Amino acid sequence: MSRWFNTAGPCQADIHYMLSPTSRLPDLERLISQRSYFVIHAPRQTGKTTAMLALAEQLTSSGRYTALVVSAEVGTPFRHDPGAAELSILDAWWASAQFDLPSDLHPSAFWDEAQPGRRIQAALQAWARSSPRPLVLFIDEIDSLQDEALISVLRQLGDGYRTRPKNFPLSVGLIGLRDVRDYKVASGGSDRLNTSSPFNIKVRSLTLRNFNATEVAQLYQQHTEDTGQVFTNEAIQTAFDLTQGQPWLVNALAKEVVEEMVTDINVAITPEHIFKAKETLIARQDTHLDSLAEKLREPRVKAIIEPMLAGGALGDTPSDDRQYLIDLGLLRRDPEGGLVIANPIYREVIPRVLVQGTQDSLPHISPSWLTKSGELNIDALLHAFLAFWRQHGEPLLGSAVYHEIAPHLVLMAFLHRVVNGGGTLEREYAIGRDRMDLCLRYRKITLGIELKVWRDKKKDPLEAGLEQLDAYLARLGEDFGWLVIFDRRSNALPLESRLATQITTTKNGRSVTVVRA
Repeated sequence: MSRWFNTAGPCQADIHYMLSPTSRLPDLERLISQRSYFVIHAPRQTGKTTAMLALAEQLTSSGRYTALVVSAEVGTPFRHDPGAAELSILDAWWASAQFDLPSDLHPSAFWDEAQPGRRIQAALQAWARSSPRPLVLFIDEIDSLQDEALISVLRQLGDGYRTRPKNFPLSVGLIGLRDVRDYKVASGGSDRLNTSSPFNIKVRSLTLRNFNATEVAQLYQQHTEDTGQVFTNEAIQTAFDLTQGQPWLVNALAKEVVEEMVTDINVAITPEHIFKAKETLIARQDTHLDSLAEKLREPRVKAIIEPMLAGGALGDTPSDDRQYLIDLGLLRRDPEGGLVIANPIYREVIPRVLVQGTQDSLPHISPSWLTKSGELNIDALLHAFLAFWRQHGEPLLGSAVYHEIAPHLVLMAFLHRVVNGGGTLEREYAIGRDRMDLCLRYRKITLGIELKVWRDKKKDPLEAGLEQLDAYLARLGEDFGWLVIFDRRSNALPLESRLATQITTTKNGRSVTVVRA
């Protein structure tokens, strides 16, 4: 095998399966010919750098431009020292030019003559004047800069803009995770610019889309052509459904399957392999997933994710904050309306991350819910949960990072202990559903669980919960489930007095155990 699925850094065509790197880019050549400055922002590991490297090479090879991808990342340690940031950035840019451009397009001299705070502007002016072709610069990792260093770079680009193309780059693209207004600064009582004014010369902010289903099939087909190992059509569709085309996830699933799980190329890849790989990625929390998890503690992320998990409405959340979560790749806009978690894998990652602190706080729980043959006994599981909640439920609520859904997180922490023996716990939640649905699968057993919260000034959610659970069980193809109602009213009875169960029947004849917690 000479090529591999890539999950780290830009793709290289000689060793990686890859699609046309520029096929998902908007029409940048038109913007460049219009001498435009622009921003391209997209979540991590979506192919931004790979695409821009390919475009720069394409533009330079055309003979019309001197085009180069450079990075601002080396200036990151000098957030409060713009002069030091400039020197490290320009040194890196000089090296990139030597490596990536033909010798006749190299800058004519090293750039160290201007005063601090104007070195980048002066260097680009000198290079643009000496270049035999118009200069096009793509500045990657621009949002790794912060504070004074960031403001200095943006203002120098803005100040030189009017002298393009003879005395400044014809076109500049800023490449990063976020749009300009979300770049981090420490000023004005905010940690963001909240404006594009230091780079108000931008014509457009663009993004890089995910793979579509056809492109996922094309990527996986490259592996089949190289090795003969087949991804079934069902496996490809499953991979797309789970990832919604997020490039890192598409590659990571395939890499896990072909390199770790199914190394015999004579064995075809099936949906079962893809599902198993998904569980492995989530449990392992590779770097990409871990970096998303870090964002969940940010207040403006929490303000949106917490009501989504609870099934509530977003309320008066700023539109910039909602867009920020879309830019991060955590959310997407559903074509049918509303915000949803970007893909089913992230939908699993988010609650699992949030439940970790509570899970680590759990006491030892003996698996009394298993029979001697290792099967799940649902009645024993119910008794174990009631005993657990009576003794540990309320004390553990304080360990939950999202207090509004603390009961959900504690229950999920308990259920994770149950499925660690060989089952899975799936979740469904979305804005406006007023509930969270859980599906516990353990060998032959499938248990549908609906979580509802009874809050002040609201009526008992029993009736609505039964109707909603009835529909959920119908989709699961099951005729039995649990409805767990957490009483969070200020005048609720003490736990010992309200903790109880009853068995009832839905309108469609499904049996439901109602747990009052």
